[in-house]
Amino acid sequence: MTDERLAHAIRRLDRALARVEEASQRAAAKPDPEHAKLMRRHERLRERTREAIAAIDRLTATG
Repeated sequence: MTDERLAHAIRRLDRALARVEEASQRAAAKPDPEHAKLMRRHERLRERTREAIAAIDRLTATG
């Protein structure tokens, strides 16, 4: 690859990376309602799991 072709390829990659970074920033700035819904569901499932484990611990406790 000639130096000019290499330089051109690097410039194209730089522009592509800039577009990816811009898209990533836009996505982070705009909250996704579906993601928020999944996060709430996930947290509820985690809490129910903690409660179930605590109940099992109480049932199997020796004492």
